[in-house]
Amino acid sequence: MKDSVQTRALQCLLEADPDSKMHCVEALAKDWKAGRLRLDWPQPMEQLLDAGQPERPVLVSPRDLPRRRLGSVEGQAAMLHAIAHIEFNAINLALDAVCRYRDLPADYYGDWTRVASEEVYHFGLVRQRLRDLGFDYGDFPAHNGLWELARKTAHDPLVRMAMVPRVMEARGLDVTPDIIRKFEGIGDERSVDVLKIILRDEVGHVEAGSRWFHFLCDQRGLDSEATYFSLIDQYLAGHVSCPLHKEARKAAGFSESELNHLEALCAG
Repeated sequence: MKDSVQTRALQCLLEADPDSKMHCVEALAKDWKAGRLRLDWPQPMEQLLDAGQPERPVLVSPRDLPRRRLGSVEGQAAMLHAIAHIEFNAINLALDAVCRYRDLPADYYGDWTRVASEEVYHFGLVRQRLRDLGFDYGDFPAHNGLWELARKTAHDPLVRMAMVPRVMEARGLDVTPDIIRKFEGIGDERSVDVLKIILRDEVGHVEAGSRWFHFLCDQRGLDSEATYFSLIDQYLAGHVSCPLHKEARKAAGFSESELNHLEALCAG
């Protein structure tokens, strides 16, 4: 009998070693694409499991992280490390989206398996830049904010799609151009090239979140825009950060009305 894509995704999710996790996801994506995996839900995941994490980096509160300035090689590496940690968490979030939620179309599981594979690619690119500078993943402290949001949204795929791809990852679309400009300012063109790849692919990741969020809203007879902003009120107390990268967000499935509403929240 074929392996289940959900069971295999769970195995990758629980893997703590970064290299082993990367190899696991690459094999998962290859087997899914080749049609070697079936859809199956052996048991409901009632609670969010702790995703596999290496012993380092040390996880601290966001307020305890030092400010990252690019005026030194260490500051440059610290900024890249923060990006690597986001990508590592994004691998786990995509895997959790595959193995947690039941009874969705096959394309849903294909999308998030693909996203997990692309996040592995991103993590590898950023990790290599860290190594080029004499550092590695785990050499700086990090925070676990993304995974904490996963805990809060584990109960409902609609809420997960709204709050992770369409809030947290969409915010990455907004801020990455400025980070690119900072690396350009210090002449680090190799990191710039990596960040441009990440920005390009992340548009597709947010678009997948938008598509499945709208699918679930339609399935439940909900107005997608009203539901989205209700969830922002509920989970983020209506707080939204600006400026918005409107072009990228439109490509990722945001409507003009949503963008205007988000900007109004920023101004408020």
